[in-house]
Amino acid sequence: RFVIKGSLAGAAVYMAYDQGLLGSGTQGAEALRKAQAALPPAIQEWTSYLGWELPPTPKFDFSPTDSWNKGVQTVMSALSVAPTRACEYTVEGWNYVKDLVK
Repeated sequence: RFVIKGSLAGAAVYMAYDQGLLGSGTQGAEALRKAQAALPPAIQEWTSYLGWELPPTPKFDFSPTDSWNKGVQTVMSALSVAPTRACEYTVEGWNYVKDLVK
């Protein structure tokens, strides 16, 4: 059982790497575009084969590259102001302790 599970996990990681999901944001965006183009026809084929009727898929505009860049900018912004904020919070805490002691 362990060998089968390990083989399936290895195959999943290899497929993700092969499709570009573990690469840069641009490669991930390209893989998402490929999936968005390939999945609806495949799902339609399976639903017609099984006799099911699914509602239409919602359309949304999502760019992994833009989201990644926004996340990186937010983290870097937070790290750049962290020393200043730490000093401000230390002063506020020290003043609070002084007021308690009075």
